[in-house]
Amino acid sequence: MADYGRDVRFGYFLVPNADDPLLETAQTAERLGLDLIGVQDHPYQRRYVDTWTLLSMIAATTQRITVFPDVACLPLRPPAVLAKSAASLDLLSGGRLELGLGAGAFWEAITAYGGAARTPKHAIDALTEAIQVIRKIWSGEPNLRFTGEHYHLTGAKSGPVPAHPIGIWLGAAGPRALALTGRTANGWLPSSGWAPPSRLPELHDRIDTAAAKAGRDPADIRRLYNVNGTITDGPSEGFLRGPASQWADELTDLALAYGMDSFIFWGEGDQSTQLHRFAEEVVPLVRERVKEERQG
Repeated sequence: MADYGRDVRFGYFLVPNADDPLLETAQTAERLGLDLIGVQDHPYQRRYVDTWTLLSMIAATTQRITVFPDVACLPLRPPAVLAKSAASLDLLSGGRLELGLGAGAFWEAITAYGGAARTPKHAIDALTEAIQVIRKIWSGEPNLRFTGEHYHLTGAKSGPVPAHPIGIWLGAAGPRALALTGRTANGWLPSSGWAPPSRLPELHDRIDTAAAKAGRDPADIRRLYNVNGTITDGPSEGFLRGPASQWADELTDLALAYGMDSFIFWGEGDQSTQLHRFAEEVVPLVRERVKEERQG
């Protein structure tokens, strides 16, 4: 159990369904005061618009909210080009881009789109290399060189330099990926479906142990949480399925007792209603309670 003391932030998990009012929803999330918009990245999903194109459009039609891929599909996005895309969007948006990054999943769909199928070991090896390549491209340094098993730079030129130090947030689950998060990442981005509260202490511990061995302060690593559920008017139906008061209790507990500092809401049912209820009924209560508990 831990509270890392970081500021609490709130966001919306936007499914990039081409038939949905995506830009309107993003603008509503900003107007309602949310801090973040995350967009899942599944290029092989025929019903979805491209994530990077959507993130760019959101950034162009909003003023304040931060955008990020939740998380970018590394096997289909070469890291040097991904770094260029991220730096460009960060620069054009005035520093409103963070980089969620994943090792890959749904390998049959990835290979159908021309990507390489990777074993779990090779996927984490590639992710490790990709982080190094991305940061080199962001460095502003000339004549970049990197020799890895999966990625190479041979005298590449960096630039543009991002408008702010972009965070790399890893959607990591396994022991090696969690250790990588602790050693090198700026944030950890699990989902409530595969990382329920009962698992969080163990997963935090793996990250924190690796961070300490690398000489890093574990509190410097942001802990974001994709929270999937439904805000209802009836009695509780379980974790993240119940009235706004239950959601406020659970998210406050997740912040103060389970170390999570950012909550990306992935609501089920009517999206407009769920978004408004989260922003108007849940978020203010959590902000107030966390502030009171920490001050008390």
